[in-house]
Amino acid sequence: MPKAATKESRLERLCAERGMRMTGQRRTIARVLSEAEDHPDVEEVHRRASAQDPRISLSTVYRTVRLFETKGILERHEFGDRRRARYEPVGHGHHDHLINVKTGEVIEFRNEQIEKLQESVARELGFRLIGHRLELFGTPLKNGK
Repeated sequence: MPKAATKESRLERLCAERGMRMTGQRRTIARVLSEAEDHPDVEEVHRRASAQDPRISLSTVYRTVRLFETKGILERHEFGDRRRARYEPVGHGHHDHLINVKTGEVIEFRNEQIEKLQESVARELGFRLIGHRLELFGTPLKNGK
C-alpha cells in the first residue's frame, strides 16, 4: 500500500517560494516548526524532529533554523529567561508575549489598548510607529505553574 502524501506545511511553502532546496530533513524540521504551538528552542526542535527521523543531527537543526531565519521564514526571540533563543514562524499576525519566568511558558496576546497607547506615545514624540515588540515578564498570581 503506498504511503499517504503528507500535506505541505506553511513553512515548507514559504521555503519553496524563496527558492530553497528542500531535503527530507529540512521538510521534517519545517513541519515541526509549523506544528509548534509553543516557541521551541533548537534543542526542542531537534528532540521533536529526531523523533520523526532519527538521522537528523543537532547540527543540522542549528544550520536549518539559522537558514530559515536568514530567509525571513522564522523569527528569533531572546526572552531573557536563561534559555536559548526560541523561534516561531513569521507572518502569523502581530502579537505580544508574556513570559512566565517560573516555567518559561510564553503566552501570546494582543491588547488593543496597548496598541493604541504605543501609537499615541510615538505620535507625541513626533514619530510614526512602523513596528514594535513587547515582552512582559511575570510570575503567576496564584500558586501553581
